[in-house]
Amino acid sequence: MKKTQAVMADGREIIYYDTRDDVVRDAVDTRDLAPVVSGSELRYDRLLDEWVVVASHRQTRTHLPAADACPLCPATPERAGEVADTDYEVVVFENRFPPMSGAGRGEAATTTAEAPSPFPTRPAAGRCEVVVYTADHDASFKDLTPERARLVLDTWTDRTAELSALPEVEQVYCFENRGREIGVTLPHSHGQIYAYPFVTPRTAAMIRSVTAHRHRTGRNLFDDIVADERAAGTRIVAAGEHWTAFVPAAARWPYEVHLYPNRRVPDLLALDEDARAEFGPMYLDLVRRFDGLFDGEPAPYIAAWQQAPVRADRVDFALHLELFSIRRAPGKLKYLAGSESGMDVFISDVPPETAAARIREVGA
Repeated sequence: MKKTQAVMADGREIIYYDTRDDVVRDAVDTRDLAPVVSGSELRYDRLLDEWVVVASHRQTRTHLPAADACPLCPATPERAGEVADTDYEVVVFENRFPPMSGAGRGEAATTTAEAPSPFPTRPAAGRCEVVVYTADHDASFKDLTPERARLVLDTWTDRTAELSALPEVEQVYCFENRGREIGVTLPHSHGQIYAYPFVTPRTAAMIRSVTAHRHRTGRNLFDDIVADERAAGTRIVAAGEHWTAFVPAAARWPYEVHLYPNRRVPDLLALDEDARAEFGPMYLDLVRRFDGLFDGEPAPYIAAWQQAPVRADRVDFALHLELFSIRRAPGKLKYLAGSESGMDVFISDVPPETAAARIREVGA
Protein backbone atom coordinates (compact mmCIF):
# COMPACT_ATOMS: atom_id res chain seq x y z
CA MET A 1 0.00 0.00 0.00
CA LYS A 2 1.29 3.45 -0.95
CA LYS A 3 0.24 6.44 1.12
CA THR A 4 0.45 9.98 -0.28
CA GLN A 5 -0.32 12.97 1.96
CA ALA A 6 -1.24 16.43 0.71
CA VAL A 7 -2.92 19.62 1.90
CA MET A 8 -6.26 20.93 0.66
CA ALA A 9 -6.91 24.57 -0.22
CA ASP A 10 -8.25 25.38 3.26
CA GLY A 11 -5.44 23.61 5.13
CA ARG A 12 -7.15 20.27 5.74
CA GLU A 13 -5.17 17.08 5.23
CA ILE A 14 -5.96 14.67 2.40
CA ILE A 15 -4.38 11.22 2.05
CA TYR A 16 -4.42 8.92 -0.99
CA TYR A 17 -4.12 5.15 -0.50
CA ASP A 18 -3.05 3.10 -3.53
CA THR A 19 -2.31 -0.57 -4.15
CA ARG A 20 0.58 0.27 -6.53
CA ASP A 21 3.83 1.90 -5.43
CA ASP A 22 4.39 3.66 -8.76
CA VAL A 23 1.26 5.85 -8.57
CA VAL A 24 2.01 9.58 -8.44
CA ARG A 25 -0.44 11.88 -6.64
CA ASP A 26 0.61 15.50 -7.22
CA ALA A 27 -2.68 17.25 -8.04
CA VAL A 28 -3.12 20.64 -6.34
CA ASP A 29 -6.38 21.88 -4.81
CA THR A 30 -6.83 25.30 -6.47
CA ARG A 31 -10.17 26.20 -4.88
CA ASP A 32 -10.55 29.47 -3.01
CA LEU A 33 -11.62 28.18 0.41
CA ALA A 34 -11.58 29.86 3.79
CA PRO A 35 -10.07 27.88 6.70
CA VAL A 36 -12.49 25.55 8.45
CA VAL A 37 -13.89 26.99 11.69
CA SER A 38 -16.02 24.62 13.75
CA GLY A 39 -16.56 26.02 17.25
CA SER A 40 -17.86 22.67 18.49
CA GLU A 41 -18.00 21.97 22.20
CA LEU A 42 -18.68 19.06 24.50
CA ARG A 43 -21.38 19.40 27.14
CA TYR A 44 -21.52 16.96 30.02
CA ASP A 45 -24.80 15.26 30.90
CA ARG A 46 -24.43 14.77 34.66
CA LEU A 47 -27.52 12.58 34.88
CA LEU A 48 -26.35 9.98 32.34
CA ASP A 49 -22.59 10.51 32.79
CA GLU A 50 -22.17 11.14 29.06
CA TRP A 51 -20.70 13.82 26.82
CA VAL A 52 -22.86 15.42 24.11
CA VAL A 53 -21.32 17.18 21.10
CA VAL A 54 -22.83 20.55 20.17
CA ALA A 55 -21.82 21.45 16.59
CA SER A 56 -24.12 24.15 15.23
CA HIS A 57 -21.94 24.84 12.16
CA ARG A 58 -23.01 21.48 10.71
CA GLN A 59 -26.41 22.97 9.85
CA THR A 60 -24.79 24.34 6.68
CA ARG A 61 -23.14 21.12 5.46
CA THR A 62 -23.68 19.90 1.91
CA HIS A 63 -27.06 18.17 1.54
CA LEU A 64 -27.89 15.73 -1.29
CA PRO A 65 -26.11 17.50 -4.17
CA ALA A 66 -26.82 16.59 -7.78
CA ALA A 67 -24.54 13.91 -9.24
CA ASP A 68 -22.73 16.48 -11.39
CA ALA A 69 -21.96 18.51 -8.27
CA CYS A 70 -20.80 15.65 -6.03
CA PRO A 71 -17.86 16.83 -3.89
CA LEU A 72 -16.50 13.29 -3.55
CA CYS A 73 -16.09 12.59 -7.25
CA PRO A 74 -12.67 13.04 -8.88
CA ALA A 75 -11.88 16.48 -10.25
CA THR A 76 -12.72 17.41 -13.83
CA PRO A 77 -12.03 20.58 -15.84
CA GLU A 78 -15.61 21.63 -15.10
CA ARG A 79 -15.79 20.65 -11.43
CA ALA A 80 -13.42 20.95 -8.48
CA GLY A 81 -14.51 19.04 -5.40
CA GLU A 82 -12.83 17.72 -2.29
CA VAL A 83 -10.49 15.46 -4.29
CA ALA A 84 -8.13 17.36 -6.58
CA ASP A 85 -6.93 14.30 -8.51
CA THR A 86 -8.75 13.05 -11.61
CA ASP A 87 -8.89 9.49 -10.27
CA TYR A 88 -8.18 7.61 -7.06
CA GLU A 89 -8.55 4.25 -5.32
CA VAL A 90 -9.21 5.11 -1.66
CA VAL A 91 -8.89 8.63 -0.33
CA VAL A 92 -9.21 10.07 3.18
CA PHE A 93 -9.57 13.72 4.12
CA GLU A 94 -10.54 15.83 7.10
CA ASN A 95 -14.25 16.53 7.23
CA ARG A 96 -15.15 20.06 6.12
CA PHE A 97 -17.98 20.14 8.69
CA PRO A 98 -16.49 18.20 11.61
CA PRO A 99 -18.36 17.56 14.85
CA MET A 100 -14.92 17.46 16.51
CA SER A 101 -11.63 19.02 15.43
CA GLY A 102 -8.27 20.34 16.57
CA ALA A 103 -6.75 17.11 17.88
CA GLY A 104 -2.99 17.07 17.44
CA ARG A 105 -2.78 20.77 16.76
CA GLY A 106 -2.62 22.09 20.30
CA GLU A 107 -5.82 24.06 19.76
CA ALA A 108 -7.89 22.72 22.64
CA ALA A 109 -7.70 23.02 26.39
CA THR A 110 -9.09 20.40 28.77
CA THR A 111 -11.75 22.73 30.18
CA THR A 112 -13.35 26.09 29.48
CA ALA A 113 -13.70 27.14 33.12
CA GLU A 114 -11.20 28.02 35.83
CA ALA A 115 -13.44 26.58 38.55
CA PRO A 116 -15.87 23.63 38.56
CA SER A 117 -19.15 24.46 36.88
CA PRO A 118 -22.64 22.99 37.31
CA PHE A 119 -22.72 22.84 33.50
CA PRO A 120 -19.33 21.35 32.53
CA THR A 121 -18.12 22.01 28.99
CA ARG A 122 -14.89 21.47 27.08
CA PRO A 123 -13.73 21.96 23.50
CA ALA A 124 -14.61 19.10 21.16
CA ALA A 125 -10.94 18.29 20.54
CA GLY A 126 -11.09 15.29 18.26
CA ARG A 127 -10.79 14.62 14.55
CA CYS A 128 -13.34 13.59 11.93
CA GLU A 129 -12.35 12.13 8.57
CA VAL A 130 -14.14 11.05 5.41
CA VAL A 131 -13.09 7.76 3.76
CA VAL A 132 -14.08 7.47 0.09
CA TYR A 133 -13.96 3.87 -1.12
CA THR A 134 -14.12 4.39 -4.87
CA ALA A 135 -14.04 7.09 -7.53
CA ASP A 136 -17.20 5.58 -9.10
CA HIS A 137 -20.14 7.76 -8.04
CA ASP A 138 -22.70 5.00 -8.57
CA ALA A 139 -20.85 2.13 -6.87
CA SER A 140 -21.49 0.88 -3.32
CA PHE A 141 -19.21 -1.01 -0.98
CA LYS A 142 -20.76 -4.27 -2.19
CA ASP A 143 -19.47 -3.48 -5.70
CA LEU A 144 -15.83 -3.38 -4.59
CA THR A 145 -13.42 -6.17 -5.43
CA PRO A 146 -11.88 -8.18 -2.57
CA GLU A 147 -8.60 -6.37 -3.33
CA ARG A 148 -10.25 -2.95 -2.92
CA ALA A 149 -12.01 -4.10 0.26
CA ARG A 150 -8.59 -5.12 1.59
CA LEU A 151 -7.23 -1.68 0.73
CA VAL A 152 -10.10 -0.12 2.68
CA LEU A 153 -9.32 -2.38 5.65
CA ASP A 154 -5.66 -1.36 5.50
CA THR A 155 -6.76 2.30 5.30
CA TRP A 156 -8.95 1.93 8.41
CA THR A 157 -5.99 0.30 10.17
CA ASP A 158 -3.54 3.03 9.21
CA ARG A 159 -5.93 5.78 10.27
CA THR A 160 -6.60 3.99 13.58
CA ALA A 161 -2.85 3.94 14.24
CA GLU A 162 -2.36 7.61 13.31
CA LEU A 163 -5.37 8.89 15.23
CA SER A 164 -4.69 6.76 18.30
CA ALA A 165 -1.33 8.49 18.63
CA LEU A 166 -2.93 11.93 19.08
CA PRO A 167 -2.81 12.94 22.77
CA GLU A 168 -6.42 14.17 22.86
CA VAL A 169 -7.91 10.98 21.40
CA GLU A 170 -9.39 8.24 23.61
CA GLN A 171 -11.25 6.12 21.04
CA VAL A 172 -11.24 5.67 17.24
CA TYR A 173 -14.46 4.72 15.48
CA CYS A 174 -14.59 3.67 11.80
CA PHE A 175 -18.08 3.44 10.33
CA GLU A 176 -20.25 3.70 7.24
CA ASN A 177 -23.74 5.16 6.91
CA ARG A 178 -25.39 3.90 3.74
CA GLY A 179 -28.72 5.09 2.34
CA ARG A 180 -30.81 8.24 2.47
CA GLU A 181 -33.06 6.59 5.07
CA ILE A 182 -30.09 6.47 7.46
CA GLY A 183 -29.50 10.20 6.97
CA VAL A 184 -26.74 10.11 4.37
CA THR A 185 -26.35 13.55 2.76
CA LEU A 186 -23.76 12.54 0.13
CA PRO A 187 -24.81 9.48 -1.92
CA HIS A 188 -21.28 8.76 -3.24
CA SER A 189 -20.06 5.63 -1.40
CA HIS A 190 -18.02 6.64 1.62
CA GLY A 191 -17.50 6.08 5.31
CA GLN A 192 -16.20 8.15 8.17
CA ILE A 193 -13.80 7.96 11.10
CA TYR A 194 -14.39 9.77 14.39
CA ALA A 195 -11.55 10.16 16.87
CA TYR A 196 -13.27 10.94 20.16
CA PRO A 197 -11.70 12.74 23.15
CA PHE A 198 -13.63 10.40 25.46
CA VAL A 199 -14.69 6.76 25.59
CA THR A 200 -18.14 6.45 24.01
CA PRO A 201 -21.15 5.40 26.13
CA ARG A 202 -21.68 2.19 24.15
CA THR A 203 -18.08 1.08 24.64
CA ALA A 204 -18.18 2.01 28.31
CA ALA A 205 -21.27 -0.17 28.78
CA MET A 206 -19.55 -3.11 27.07
CA ILE A 207 -16.50 -2.69 29.30
CA ARG A 208 -18.66 -2.73 32.44
CA SER A 209 -20.31 -5.97 31.32
CA VAL A 210 -17.00 -7.57 30.36
CA THR A 211 -15.41 -6.57 33.69
CA ALA A 212 -18.32 -7.94 35.70
CA HIS A 213 -18.25 -11.21 33.72
CA ARG A 214 -14.51 -11.59 34.32
CA HIS A 215 -14.96 -11.06 38.07
CA ARG A 216 -17.90 -13.47 38.19
CA THR A 217 -16.59 -16.31 35.99
CA GLY A 218 -12.90 -15.70 35.32
CA ARG A 219 -13.63 -15.83 31.59
CA ASN A 220 -13.87 -13.32 28.78
CA LEU A 221 -17.44 -12.33 27.88
CA PHE A 222 -16.72 -11.71 24.18
CA ASP A 223 -15.11 -15.15 23.88
CA ASP A 224 -18.08 -16.77 25.59
CA ILE A 225 -20.59 -15.01 23.34
CA VAL A 226 -18.87 -16.12 20.14
CA ALA A 227 -18.40 -19.68 21.44
CA ASP A 228 -22.03 -19.90 22.56
CA GLU A 229 -23.33 -18.62 19.22
CA ARG A 230 -21.14 -21.08 17.31
CA ALA A 231 -22.35 -23.91 19.54
CA ALA A 232 -26.02 -22.95 19.14
CA GLY A 233 -25.66 -22.51 15.39
CA THR A 234 -29.16 -21.18 14.80
CA ARG A 235 -28.08 -17.56 14.33
CA ILE A 236 -24.78 -18.17 12.52
CA VAL A 237 -24.76 -16.45 9.11
CA ALA A 238 -21.23 -17.30 8.00
CA ALA A 239 -18.27 -19.03 9.62
CA GLY A 240 -14.79 -18.91 8.17
CA GLU A 241 -11.41 -20.04 9.41
CA HIS A 242 -10.70 -16.58 10.86
CA TRP A 243 -14.08 -14.81 11.21
CA THR A 244 -17.56 -15.65 12.50
CA ALA A 245 -20.72 -13.73 11.56
CA PHE A 246 -23.95 -14.14 13.51
CA VAL A 247 -27.19 -12.40 14.40
CA PRO A 248 -26.98 -11.68 18.16
CA ALA A 249 -29.57 -13.40 20.34
CA ALA A 250 -30.88 -10.02 21.54
CA ALA A 251 -30.56 -8.14 18.26
CA ARG A 252 -32.03 -4.65 18.47
CA TRP A 253 -32.39 -4.02 14.75
CA PRO A 254 -34.60 -5.94 12.29
CA TYR A 255 -31.51 -7.23 10.48
CA GLU A 256 -28.27 -7.11 12.44
CA VAL A 257 -25.07 -9.12 12.05
CA HIS A 258 -21.96 -9.06 14.24
CA LEU A 259 -18.67 -10.08 12.64
CA TYR A 260 -15.90 -11.22 15.02
CA PRO A 261 -12.36 -12.40 14.33
CA ASN A 262 -12.02 -15.90 15.79
CA ARG A 263 -8.86 -14.81 17.60
CA ARG A 264 -9.74 -12.00 19.99
CA VAL A 265 -7.86 -8.75 19.38
CA PRO A 266 -8.52 -5.25 20.76
CA ASP A 267 -8.42 -3.28 17.52
CA LEU A 268 -7.74 -3.31 13.79
CA LEU A 269 -4.00 -2.95 14.30
CA ALA A 270 -3.83 -6.34 16.01
CA LEU A 271 -5.38 -8.39 13.19
CA ASP A 272 -2.95 -10.89 11.68
CA GLU A 273 -2.44 -11.36 7.95
CA ASP A 274 -4.69 -14.42 7.71
CA ALA A 275 -7.62 -12.54 9.23
CA ARG A 276 -7.00 -9.55 6.96
CA ALA A 277 -6.99 -11.77 3.88
CA GLU A 278 -10.29 -13.45 4.80
CA PHE A 279 -12.08 -10.25 5.82
CA GLY A 280 -12.72 -8.79 2.35
CA PRO A 281 -14.56 -11.75 0.79
CA MET A 282 -16.58 -12.43 3.95
CA TYR A 283 -17.64 -8.83 4.53
CA LEU A 284 -18.51 -8.31 0.85
CA ASP A 285 -20.68 -11.43 1.07
CA LEU A 286 -22.51 -9.96 4.09
CA VAL A 287 -23.29 -6.58 2.53
CA ARG A 288 -24.43 -8.26 -0.68
CA ARG A 289 -26.76 -10.50 1.34
CA PHE A 290 -28.22 -7.39 3.00
CA ASP A 291 -29.02 -5.98 -0.44
CA GLY A 292 -30.88 -9.18 -1.28
CA LEU A 293 -33.29 -8.93 1.64
CA PHE A 294 -35.83 -6.43 0.35
CA ASP A 295 -37.04 -7.34 -3.15
CA GLY A 296 -34.41 -5.30 -4.93
CA GLU A 297 -34.53 -2.27 -2.63
CA PRO A 298 -30.96 -1.38 -1.57
CA ALA A 299 -30.61 -1.92 2.17
CA PRO A 300 -29.93 1.19 4.22
CA TYR A 301 -27.37 0.18 6.82
CA ILE A 302 -24.78 1.24 9.35
CA ALA A 303 -21.49 -0.65 9.56
CA ALA A 304 -19.77 0.09 12.86
CA TRP A 305 -16.33 -1.06 13.97
CA GLN A 306 -16.16 -1.55 17.73
CA GLN A 307 -12.57 -1.02 18.87
CA ALA A 308 -11.01 -0.87 22.33
CA PRO A 309 -10.26 2.52 23.83
CA VAL A 310 -6.80 3.83 23.03
CA ARG A 311 -5.36 3.92 26.53
CA ALA A 312 -7.44 1.75 28.89
CA ASP A 313 -9.51 -1.43 29.16
CA ARG A 314 -7.84 -3.05 26.16
CA VAL A 315 -6.91 -6.52 27.44
CA ASP A 316 -10.43 -7.98 27.55
CA PHE A 317 -11.99 -6.00 24.71
CA ALA A 318 -12.77 -7.71 21.39
CA LEU A 319 -12.70 -5.95 18.05
CA HIS A 320 -15.84 -6.63 16.05
CA LEU A 321 -17.98 -5.14 13.30
CA GLU A 322 -21.70 -4.52 13.77
CA LEU A 323 -23.73 -4.33 10.55
CA PHE A 324 -27.41 -3.46 10.81
CA SER A 325 -30.30 -2.14 8.76
CA ILE A 326 -33.26 -0.01 9.83
CA ARG A 327 -35.42 -1.60 7.11
CA ARG A 328 -37.69 -4.29 8.55
CA ALA A 329 -39.54 -5.24 5.33
CA PRO A 330 -39.82 -3.94 1.75
CA GLY A 331 -41.03 -0.36 1.99
CA LYS A 332 -41.05 -0.38 5.81
CA LEU A 333 -38.52 1.14 8.20
CA LYS A 334 -37.86 0.52 11.87
CA TYR A 335 -38.37 3.85 13.62
CA LEU A 336 -36.88 4.62 17.02
CA ALA A 337 -40.15 5.65 18.61
CA GLY A 338 -41.24 6.14 22.22
CA SER A 339 -39.73 3.06 23.85
CA GLU A 340 -36.45 3.14 21.95
CA SER A 341 -35.87 6.90 21.99
CA GLY A 342 -37.44 7.67 25.35
CA MET A 343 -36.30 4.70 27.42
CA ASP A 344 -33.50 2.99 25.41
CA VAL A 345 -35.63 -0.19 25.29
CA PHE A 346 -35.64 -1.69 21.81
CA ILE A 347 -38.64 -3.63 20.54
CA SER A 348 -37.62 -5.94 17.71
CA ASP A 349 -40.01 -6.66 14.84
CA VAL A 350 -38.05 -9.62 13.47
CA PRO A 351 -37.00 -12.57 15.68
CA PRO A 352 -33.19 -12.94 15.46
CA GLU A 353 -33.48 -16.59 14.40
CA THR A 354 -35.82 -15.58 11.55
CA ALA A 355 -33.45 -12.81 10.51
CA ALA A 356 -30.49 -15.21 10.47
CA ALA A 357 -32.36 -17.73 8.38
CA ARG A 358 -33.43 -15.05 5.93
CA ILE A 359 -29.88 -13.69 5.57
CA ARG A 360 -28.56 -17.21 4.98
CA GLU A 361 -31.32 -17.86 2.44
CA VAL A 362 -30.56 -14.84 0.26
CA GLY A 363 -26.92 -15.91 0.04
CA ALA A 364 -27.71 -19.47 -1.01
